[in-house]
Amino acid sequence: MSTPAVSIRNLGRAFGGEVAVADLTFDVTSGELFGVVGPDGAGKTTTLRMLAGVLRPTTGEAWIGGAEVGRDPEAVKPHIAYMAQRFGLYEDLTVRENLDFYADLYRVPKVDRPARRRRLYDFSRLGEFEDRLAGNLSGGMKQKLSLSCCLIHEPEVLLLDEPTFGVDPISRRELWLILHEMVGRGVTIIVSTSYMDEAERCDRVALLDEGRVVALDDPRVLQRSLEGTMMALRTRDPRRTRDALAGVDGVVSAALFGDSVHALLAPGAPDVWREALRSADVELLEATSIEPSLEDVFIHRVGRS
Repeated sequence: MSTPAVSIRNLGRAFGGEVAVADLTFDVTSGELFGVVGPDGAGKTTTLRMLAGVLRPTTGEAWIGGAEVGRDPEAVKPHIAYMAQRFGLYEDLTVRENLDFYADLYRVPKVDRPARRRRLYDFSRLGEFEDRLAGNLSGGMKQKLSLSCCLIHEPEVLLLDEPTFGVDPISRRELWLILHEMVGRGVTIIVSTSYMDEAERCDRVALLDEGRVVALDDPRVLQRSLEGTMMALRTRDPRRTRDALAGVDGVVSAALFGDSVHALLAPGAPDVWREALRSADVELLEATSIEPSLEDVFIHRVGRS
């Protein structure tokens, strides 16, 4: 077996008496697109900051490029690029000047820079804007420039903290196409996101809740892991529908999904949930059996834990 690109063992971080991340243990293979997924406050940013050497772990170890991040963060930095939620673009510099600045920081040989810039312009489509000030770019273009600055030194491991937060849908799609292209070239990517539809694009995901992993696997495997039948229930009052199903025999979980309720029914469960809705004076407009989404899995696992 090949050596993992990232190896994490019992990694944790506490702030005073508050535990932000606890007992993370997993490996990320070379060329893998790995998602760290969860709601705000789940520990995603703390995890990535520890891997980037920005934040020292309270417990455990993380190995990247043959170095342990907590003990020798400087030895790890040549192997990684870290894109925080607020990446340090210089808005009074142009696109080209920002790229050149980060090339200087990473000591990229001047002879290599033209070819690297062309390659970054090819996938980001920023070439025609290279003389535009970064401050005058759209949100999506700023994110693509931030990503390009991270890639200028061709890192082995790319750490991205919610790179599509606040970005329009078209730019989100373009950013994910770029990430898949990078993975195709052998770059290992660890990306945090609170968007479950983005998590489904990853090779594997770690679902985090309150700093702990509640599930870790291929998203498709996780979606198939729910035993029973997932039903999408449409009524005129979704909240009352959810509340009416709480504790009903055979209903494993029930959660709001937009204007409907997703209810997981245990295998062979009786149809008493329909009677529960009638007793609560909830009119059932439509009931459809559906394939569980990753969000369904997350809500089920969090509720169970």
